[in-house]
Amino acid sequence: MKLALIRRQYAATGGAELYLQRLISALVAAGHEVHLYAEHWEGAPAAVTLHRVPVKAPRSLRPVRFAEAVAQRMAPLDFDVVFSLERTVSQDVYRAGDGVHKVWLDQRRRYASWWRRPFVGMGAFHSNMMALEKRTFDPAITRHIIVNSDMVKREILREFAYPEERIHQVRNGIDRDRFKKGDRAATRLRLGIEEGDFTLLFVGSGWERKGLHFLLRLMRRLEKTDSQVKLLVVGKGKLRGPKPANVILAGPMPKVEDAYAAADLLTFLPIYEPSSNVVPEALACGLPVITSRFNGAAEWLTEDVNGHVLPAPEDTDALERAVRFWMTHSHLRPVPCAYPLDLETNVSETLRVLERIAAEKRVAVMAAAHG
Repeated sequence: MKLALIRRQYAATGGAELYLQRLISALVAAGHEVHLYAEHWEGAPAAVTLHRVPVKAPRSLRPVRFAEAVAQRMAPLDFDVVFSLERTVSQDVYRAGDGVHKVWLDQRRRYASWWRRPFVGMGAFHSNMMALEKRTFDPAITRHIIVNSDMVKREILREFAYPEERIHQVRNGIDRDRFKKGDRAATRLRLGIEEGDFTLLFVGSGWERKGLHFLLRLMRRLEKTDSQVKLLVVGKGKLRGPKPANVILAGPMPKVEDAYAAADLLTFLPIYEPSSNVVPEALACGLPVITSRFNGAAEWLTEDVNGHVLPAPEDTDALERAVRFWMTHSHLRPVPCAYPLDLETNVSETLRVLERIAAEKRVAVMAAAHG
């Protein structure tokens, strides 16, 4: 097949890019001709034809201008499949890895301070993004959609009435072997975590969206009553107010697998996440997970088996009950997972979707030629 991949910002490093790197490698290994359209890239992959799509525009217009520029560049070319990982307007299949922008704004509005709510979603950037997203989810423009969770699938059906039979769920995958190599003893010693401490883990940047402040409420409650409960925070961000004494701010950790090894429980309560990779990462380490129902990866969890899903991330009482369950059920670790966690499964399922679309296009071309 001759394939075009669209990714506005391509980098050779970063968790979000690992999926695309593995996919490109699999496509090249299978003998496919791969073209990559990007505004910017670092570490250009071998055996791929790169098409740089420079865009000069303010932030509010940049995604729209990129979508239009890519469409122009592709117009004279013929591809078996065009696969976009961005909100664009010239693709056969779109991977909705960022979820639905409108739903994200609704969630921001729901959890914003009362005085900020009227301003959430205002401005040209958000209006342009929603207009572009509406075009992306138009079934006349996009033949098929790949989602990474059932939550996002339901949002697309609700907001855009896209044909359900053309939506394919391909769950995220991670490098399982990497997350089995963490050093628990050395990491706890380095971070000052005592042997008897029960350690919660939060991994991520963008702390407001990912719900760190909900966890801090619990830690402030436990600060004087449960001195052996600690929260390890990995990632960049700013706290609201003073840091509780039972919270460890580790900053970014290149070997994040050490953080999972040092912890006893992943606690991650986002107000909106299409499907967070921290959930399969924790499960690969055998860690139970507490997350919110606004995380598409919540579908990986079975209550009292490998985690808990909170209906309301702000419910501190429910969070404390879930934490105490796992404090008293350490014998259940390492926890199981009913779904495959590996990237190879993710890539092979994606390839099946692309091959199906290529076959459909060939049939359509033949029918038009004989019609």
